[in-house]
Amino acid sequence: MVVVSARAASSQLRSHGARRGLSSSPTALAAHNFTMPALSPTMTEGNIATWKIKEGDSFSAGDVLLEIETDKAQMDVEAQDDGVLAKITVGDGSKAVQVGTRIGVTADPGDDLSTLSIPAEETTTTPKKEAEAPKQSADSSVPKSERTTAAAAPPAPKSSSSSNNAKPTKQTYPLYPSVQHLLTLHNLPPSTADQIPSTGPNGRLLKGDVLAYIGKISSAYPSELAARFTKLSHLDLSNIKPMAKKAGAAAVPAGKSAPEAVKEAEKPVEIQVPISLAAVMECQRRVKDSIGVFLPLSTFVARATELANERLPRSRVAKPSADDLFDAVLGLDKVRGAAKNKYQHGSFSPKMQSVMPSRGVNAAKGGKGKSDILDLLAGKKVVKGKAQAQAQGMQKVGLGSKEGAGPHNVFSVSVPRGDEGRGRVFLERVKSVLEGEPGRLVV
Repeated sequence: MVVVSARAASSQLRSHGARRGLSSSPTALAAHNFTMPALSPTMTEGNIATWKIKEGDSFSAGDVLLEIETDKAQMDVEAQDDGVLAKITVGDGSKAVQVGTRIGVTADPGDDLSTLSIPAEETTTTPKKEAEAPKQSADSSVPKSERTTAAAAPPAPKSSSSSNNAKPTKQTYPLYPSVQHLLTLHNLPPSTADQIPSTGPNGRLLKGDVLAYIGKISSAYPSELAARFTKLSHLDLSNIKPMAKKAGAAAVPAGKSAPEAVKEAEKPVEIQVPISLAAVMECQRRVKDSIGVFLPLSTFVARATELANERLPRSRVAKPSADDLFDAVLGLDKVRGAAKNKYQHGSFSPKMQSVMPSRGVNAAKGGKGKSDILDLLAGKKVVKGKAQAQAQGMQKVGLGSKEGAGPHNVFSVSVPRGDEGRGRVFLERVKSVLEGEPGRLVV
């Protein structure tokens, strides 16, 4: 139950007290009308459920005087001042009591109710009579027989128009309080709810449907409103068109499908650079001899990788990061200039493969030689050249041998197409540090 202080009741009681206070006589001995209060801006009528006090009972400020029902809620009317309920003119269970109608008479504390004069009811029928005057004058021009026939025929409910798509639906859910109130107010049986075209969700009957049925509003209005809600409940994508392809888009090579071309374009490129670890091994030996600590090659390579990843050229294919997008929104990318956008921290991790020193084209050329025919006939053993022996040893060790990293190695990284230069800069930095300044990696 909603407890609401009646503004009309409070203003009436306060005004009554003010008038009594300004009276020049010792006691006015006059009661005051207590009218039906408007408990909301849109309230025009209400039902009196029950009076909480009886005639002759005294009440104090804050006491509940009566309980009022509307089509939306039940509300209590509280007293704002002290007083006495002299008379109840509209009792419990009264229906459709108009706002402003006298429902009781109140008096001030200490008044003698037996000698108290009851004031006349303040009616508001004057505007109604004035409004009915033109109607009576218009009816005077109509013959009496026609007026009698029109008065005898009861007002028939307006049927829905042909444009109304709503259909009568059997109401399986309880009726809304507003719908039930309208049916009771217009003396319509509950079975009428199944005959009224309904526009609510799942065929439920709404207040507007009943108002259209009895002719209070246009019969097409509920359907128009329901159609509007249905249209607005869905996103209209009729004006959305797919984006046109860019004019400079690269054509797919002949003989290859689009997925194959995309897959080939996304295939990374491997960049290789030969690096000698002789200086690193010498530095490794000196550290072991001086302080007795052995630093593995992986430590030197990891520190060289960290140094080489600093301030690399910006990737041409990498997507902007969240920080880059945020700076672009604030305009910081233009304020900081092109220096920040030119470099970017890398995340390369090289792969190392060991090879023999003789691996290469020159070694292969040096190993080629023709045997003398006389030596072969004499049964002498052919002495192999140094380059040929190294080539055979290279075949035994091979690329990426498991025997461990030797002084000669090949470092490689995989980069996206378009970033070959960036990967080569990284490997050249690694080579420069490992071959020329391995001592920087010890500190």
